[in-house]
Amino acid sequence: MKLPQTFCALMLAATLGGCTSYQKSLYLQHEEVLNESTKGQLYDFRIMPKDELTITVSTTDPEASAPFYRKIGQTKEGGNNTTGMQNVNLLSYLVDNDGYIDFPVLGMVKVMGLSNRECEALLREKLQPYLKEVPNVTVRTANYKFSVLGEVNRPGTYTTDAEKVTVFEALAQAGDMTLFSIRDDVQLLREDSTGIRKVYHIDLTQANVAQSPYFYLQQNDVIYVKPTQAKVRTNTFNSNASMWITILSVITSVTSLVLALTR
Repeated sequence: MKLPQTFCALMLAATLGGCTSYQKSLYLQHEEVLNESTKGQLYDFRIMPKDELTITVSTTDPEASAPFYRKIGQTKEGGNNTTGMQNVNLLSYLVDNDGYIDFPVLGMVKVMGLSNRECEALLREKLQPYLKEVPNVTVRTANYKFSVLGEVNRPGTYTTDAEKVTVFEALAQAGDMTLFSIRDDVQLLREDSTGIRKVYHIDLTQANVAQSPYFYLQQNDVIYVKPTQAKVRTNTFNSNASMWITILSVITSVTSLVLALTR
């Protein structure tokens, strides 16, 4: 009489365990917390040391703006044999460790911590005394990249032209997580402007991750998705199975040889 009760208990435990695993595999649960939250703040990409910026300056008179951009093969003082922006391959400006770029005519300009729009406004203000009109300044980040490692379908380093990338967009670039990934403890390795590296933990199963300061990635962020214990056990079993098959094959061969010699 105890056998059916034991069987039922085991089936119930297995069912509850399956529900738990299913819940842990879902993204953005309890989305109602987003509806209850106060008005959010739009994210702005901030310039960091080692960023490479593409900066263009243009006016109605191409000759007037020519000294304020650098082409390949051109010195930072602006010397070249042609003017205008047609068919130009621009050099990027590397932000140094102190947050400065070396801009033609203006010299060293601190841009660290600024958004691209703020950087445009700063350069526009500094260039105004050298021009007869307000210039059009465009700033773009040329080397925005991030890495995704671990239990995803396409791990690797990815570059993007976008000014902001969410953790979900980064995972989508990497082919999303596999079914053997831990979604409620994704690790984010980030280096700040002073060179200090920290690991942050993100729970992607909860909708309030969209309010996290780590929801949007920064330059050179590294996302690591940990495997589940089931995946580790499977890999260990497969590895051990291959080893034991090899050993048994060797034993079988040796035994066959011994039997052949004793006949």
